[in-house]
Amino acid sequence: MSKPFFPVIDIEDIDAYPWSIIPPRSGVTGPFEEWDDIGSWCREEAEDLWLDRELDPGPNGIDFVAGTLEKCAKAFSPLGSDHWLFLHLDHPTDLPLPVFAAIGPSAHPRVETLRALTLADDPNAAEPPVVKSFNSQKLGEGLTTFRYVPQKGSHHLLACVRYGWQVSEHRADIVIWTATEDVARIMQAADDLEQLARTLGIFVP
Repeated sequence: MSKPFFPVIDIEDIDAYPWSIIPPRSGVTGPFEEWDDIGSWCREEAEDLWLDRELDPGPNGIDFVAGTLEKCAKAFSPLGSDHWLFLHLDHPTDLPLPVFAAIGPSAHPRVETLRALTLADDPNAAEPPVVKSFNSQKLGEGLTTFRYVPQKGSHHLLACVRYGWQVSEHRADIVIWTATEDVARIMQAADDLEQLARTLGIFVP
């Protein structure tokens, strides 16, 4: 029988401005009560996005953004999922860039784990991934990768970014990942994505 695993992802210090943050729908930190009615949650989030950016949504802006958020939530964070989902939006009507974060118990040596978490040796990559060390004040030294991956039935490559850590203090592995066909979009979000990786932490309830 496996031992209980208590550490969870801590988002307390994350700058929420560029992100719509969707919590896990299962596990230690989920489900959240506000997600009982996903439609209402997305509408409130849409209203806040327009308000925080001091923009006029016009007659249809709130409905449009709420619908986009609800589609993303259902597609990327279905019932039973135990990861965090961060939707990157500079403008409320932007197509959100989904970024995922997950935590689990360590089971393998550090170097092996980091390369596996970040897919640093992905045999399906269009070219060798760009692999770099990455330091987070909260999670310590980890690894980050950027790679292009072919898609079945498409001529477009996926641009993929991953960050991975093994935190020995908590015997926990953490991974952040995102992927999109729109290379410009992932470059636009690069600074915010890196800041997310630097401010993510671990909390033991």
